Amino acid sequence: MYRSKTCGELRLSNAGEVVTLAGWVQRTRKMGGMTFVDLRDRYGITQLVFNEAVDKELCDRANKLGREFCIQVEGTVNERESKNKNLPTGEIEIIASKLNILSESITPPFTIEDNTDGGDDIRMKYRYLDLRRNAVRKNLELRHRMTILIRNFLDSKDFIEVETPILIGSTPEGARDFVVPSRMNPGQFYALPQSPQTLKQLLMVSGFDRYFQIAKCFRDEDLRADRQPEFTQIDCEMSFVDQEDVICLFEDMARHLFKEVRGVDLPAKLQQMTWHEAMRRFGSDKPDLRFGMEFVELMDVLKTGAFAVFDQAEYIGGICVPGCANYTRKQLDQLTDFVKRPQVGAKGLVYVKFNEDGTIKSSVDKFYGEDVLLKVKEKMGAKDGDLVLILSGEKANKTRTQLCTLRLEMGDRLGLRDKDKFECLWIVDFPLFEWSDEEERLMATHHPFTLPNPDDIPLLDEHPEQVRAMAYDFVCNGIEVGGGSLRIHDGKLQEKMFNILGFTPERAMAQFGFLINAFKYGAPPHAGLAFGLDRFVSIMAGLDSIRDCIAFPKNNSGRDVMLDAPGELDPKQLEELQLKVDLRQE
Repeated sequence: MYRSKTCGELRLSNAGEVVTLAGWVQRTRKMGGMTFVDLRDRYGITQLVFNEAVDKELCDRANKLGREFCIQVEGTVNERESKNKNLPTGEIEIIASKLNILSESITPPFTIEDNTDGGDDIRMKYRYLDLRRNAVRKNLELRHRMTILIRNFLDSKDFIEVETPILIGSTPEGARDFVVPSRMNPGQFYALPQSPQTLKQLLMVSGFDRYFQIAKCFRDEDLRADRQPEFTQIDCEMSFVDQEDVICLFEDMARHLFKEVRGVDLPAKLQQMTWHEAMRRFGSDKPDLRFGMEFVELMDVLKTGAFAVFDQAEYIGGICVPGCANYTRKQLDQLTDFVKRPQVGAKGLVYVKFNEDGTIKSSVDKFYGEDVLLKVKEKMGAKDGDLVLILSGEKANKTRTQLCTLRLEMGDRLGLRDKDKFECLWIVDFPLFEWSDEEERLMATHHPFTLPNPDDIPLLDEHPEQVRAMAYDFVCNGIEVGGGSLRIHDGKLQEKMFNILGFTPERAMAQFGFLINAFKYGAPPHAGLAFGLDRFVSIMAGLDSIRDCIAFPKNNSGRDVMLDAPGELDPKQLEELQLKVDLRQE
């Protein structure tokens, strides 16, 4: 038996007990004839004491212990003279009587501490060591707890968990697929699912009216902090429901999670904001409501013929940054450089400083008199001491997106994006279609199976770009945590949708024939929603990246630096697959 107790469970009430502990050496300290060893396991840290005067041989062996040695110790629980209030076990120590070195360790490449000296790359390479750190381990424990809460909640609402295949057919609509060659079917490929979308719809046709799955999904996309090539969805589908039914149920689930995990009470009813309103007020379909700085359109005030840049703009908008009129020229130049970065794409930035003494200073003083700038102040709702930042552009939504990036940057600089504050809402009434410059055609904003708003169906033939979708996103703190829609269950309407998206009947049947045929057998009205489990956990944990709540994540290049994957295949494997690799020369 390697241990009888864990490091986290011993207390002063255990004093006098003989216990066995097992774990890893966090650190050792030698003080005179005494050696102190901090032993760590998943549950905490306990101090071990080796006394040279009591057992010199045992103490000598303890002096040879290095960081991350895996050991087993037997000893007696004793009250500590100098207590450590930072540890749950800080009132006790173990007077060691036996020491068994289970496995030695070479010196680890970084310290296994909450505040480690290891950078991202080295920690990713030695992820199995990084996972020993309390700061990382607790994220996985949180993920486990949330998964259990989710499963229990959905089970209580009559959902049934069904696993769907990982090897499926490719559906080019949407993000790029990861593909897998088939040895038994040469020249043909499986795809890894971007989501179980069509499969869960088939389950609705099958009569499973409430389905869920903690599903692995895969998308071959460029990565960032909240994206990984493989990720996990809380995937759900329901039959015989409308949009409000879905929103109410999953709002209740979110409310349950926030209460159980963070002790936070969400409002009894979350606000719903249309996509158009979100874009107008915040320039984003996932607005961060933890702080203000809402957009104010200034076309009527500044489009006067005095300044060509504004006169040629389709959109002029600004944000009011409270208390920042004291920004220096250097700080304002930094903000100008920020919005000109390729990732933002603005051509410049206009500022107006409404100083505490009532004077006004602006980067467009020579174009506008004080009377116009006072109108800006009034329209922006600015006060003395505030700073107004203005962007303009030839395309309204593009400029709003740039202004959104600036707004979030100011929120960060001013410390307004508190990770312990949670503002959640639903975004509804998305456009059903969006124009793709790359494809030169309309694309489905979500996917081809999203139900158009019944009121807008007459617009499908002549003005499809004006049609709203029966779709909804759950947003928290500026992050899209989940989203879904009502689905098309009428075959003729689905055929019209495919036609607008440029599918010939033959292509539609080739790609989605299984679903089209299934709908001929009495498909029920149905709807679904999927939460991103990784994103949900990262919000609850206050993380900047979802990587820290995934056991073995990929880096920003999509590589697993620990496993050194992806990698080349052995020539024999390629031969069995009847494949030849012929890389293009760039």
